[in-house]
Amino acid sequence: MSTNQQVIDYAEQAIIHTYNRFPVALDHGDGVYLYDVEGKKYLDFAAGIAVCAFGYNVPEFNQALKDQIDKMIHVSNLYYTEPMAKAANRLVEATGLKKVFFTNSGTEAIEGALKLARKYAYTRDNSSTDHEIIAMHHSFHGRSMGALSVTGNDHYQEAFRPLIDKIVFAEFNNLEDVKSKVNDKTCAILLETIQGEGGIYPASEEFIKGIRALCDEKDILLILDEIQCGMGRSGKMFAYEHFGIKPDIVTVAKALGCGVPVGAFVAGEKAEKSLVPGDHGSTYGGNPLATAAANAVFDLFEKKNILENVNRVGAYLEQQLLALKEKYSFIIDARGMGLIRGIEFTCPVGEIVSKCIANGLLVISAEANTIRFVPPLVITEENVDEMISILDGVLAQVQA
Repeated sequence: MSTNQQVIDYAEQAIIHTYNRFPVALDHGDGVYLYDVEGKKYLDFAAGIAVCAFGYNVPEFNQALKDQIDKMIHVSNLYYTEPMAKAANRLVEATGLKKVFFTNSGTEAIEGALKLARKYAYTRDNSSTDHEIIAMHHSFHGRSMGALSVTGNDHYQEAFRPLIDKIVFAEFNNLEDVKSKVNDKTCAILLETIQGEGGIYPASEEFIKGIRALCDEKDILLILDEIQCGMGRSGKMFAYEHFGIKPDIVTVAKALGCGVPVGAFVAGEKAEKSLVPGDHGSTYGGNPLATAAANAVFDLFEKKNILENVNRVGAYLEQQLLALKEKYSFIIDARGMGLIRGIEFTCPVGEIVSKCIANGLLVISAEANTIRFVPPLVITEENVDEMISILDGVLAQVQA
């Protein structure tokens, strides 16, 4: 049997060191628990960074993938497949928009959304190419050059400049600041409906409705990044539904495939026809295996009443996190929606996260001083109690 350290040492021989991984080598999962190669059990409140909505070793999901593997895995986008057609129609129905382009990841979904926005403006304005996109400070949209260009964090960008140009940054949840950045060259406004990496900050109702009205007034496309907060995590299938608005483009990934790499950008009526043959493509995007996974995800959302569970258990998680805030003076805030939540500290949380892992609890950070809770959407109140018990013990140690 391999040890954690043996796997780590073997991996470090061959993998480019772009991640400061935790010293754990995971082997398998079951339900909402993961197990390392030495057999240690971990309660998972990270879900592969908001990916594994149903936890692990889910028989119905596994069988859907096995069935598709036995039929075909890939044929390219030169042909139609039934899994792709079905997944696209289900995503259209879920988002309330019109047309889908499947990608391999969230980052690629952002890239496609940016191209779609610029092509829309290019066509509208007789081939003009000087259009601007407004993005938000403290945002995160991915690490490819386009996605990085709209990620509002200098630390991520500084070594890779020059990035794509004509990107303007505004303050999230500050409608007047966004309005001050709009001009006749603005073609799109991009934001996360709930900022994830930036510290778990939901958009305010006033802000997001104001942005929607501004976009309608100025013929600007509203792009909402729901890669992390979408697919049921907020308590609705998409977080923008809480506000009674729709974007012109939404990006989706993570829980869309529950571990199988699949993402998408979905366009509404205004932009759905902007991209034409030759404008965009993907060899693997929307292949039969990926879209079979997406179809299985939609099936399980219905079968397991996932949104009902997210709202019930999410409210209970909120109560317990607020209780911790009252107990410990070094917790500044507890915020979020559904099962995407964070608690902010007066100090960096690296030590807390590491101690949680040592005690059998997987949590992750957002920014330096916030712990992020994005567990499988099937967790129970009992799982929350177990998590709080471990975290409370760790916080007591840190306080001491």
